[in-house]
Amino acid sequence: MANEKQPTTIKKYANRRLYNTGTSAYVTLEDLAEMVKKGEDFEVFDAKTSEDITRSVLTQIIFEQEGKVGQAMLPVAFLRQLIRFYGDSMQALVPSYLEFTLDRLTSEQQKFRDQFTNVLGGGPLAEPTRQMFQTMDEQARKNMAVFRQALSMFNPFVPGGGASAPAKAGEEGKELDELRKQVGDLQKRIDGLSSDRT
Repeated sequence: MANEKQPTTIKKYANRRLYNTGTSAYVTLEDLAEMVKKGEDFEVFDAKTSEDITRSVLTQIIFEQEGKVGQAMLPVAFLRQLIRFYGDSMQALVPSYLEFTLDRLTSEQQKFRDQFTNVLGGGPLAEPTRQMFQTMDEQARKNMAVFRQALSMFNPFVPGGGASAPAKAGEEGKELDELRKQVGDLQKRIDGLSSDRT
C-alpha cells in the first residue's frame, strides 16, 4: 500500500500554538476537531522534544467540546465510572471494550440516522422516538453480549469458556484463585453495566 496517505503532522509550540505542516499554517483545536470529523488523520508532536502528544490534544478537544453549551455528550455517570477504572485491574480491558463498542456504533450509525430522520419527518413523535431508543438499547445489549462472549473465550472458569485448566498446588493455585476472582469481578461489572441500560 504505497499510496496509503500518511497522517498530517501537527507541531505544538511552547506558546501553545499548533502548526499544520501539511498546509503550512497555524491551526486551532477547533480546526483539528473539524479534521477529525472529516476523517483526516493527524499526529501531534511537541515541537521542542518531538514527543507524540496526540492523545492529550485529542483529549483537550473533547474537553472543549464538552464545555460548549448543548454539546455535552458524555454522561456524568460514565465519566465517574471511567475515572474509577484508572489504576484498577480492569483498566487494561476498558480501551478495547470502548473501541469495540464505538466501532459497532459507527457501523450502525446510518441506521440510527435514518430512524432519527423518520422521527423528525412529521407525525406523532412518541412512537418513532421510542423505536429509535429501542434500537439503540438493542445495539448496546448486542455489544455487551459479544463482549461477554469474547471475555468467556479467555476465561476457563465459566461454562462454555475456554478449556478447563486443572488447578495446581502451591503458587499456581494462588494465581488461579486470584485470576478467578478478577474474572468474577469483571463479570459482575459487565452485568452491572448491562443492567444500568435496562
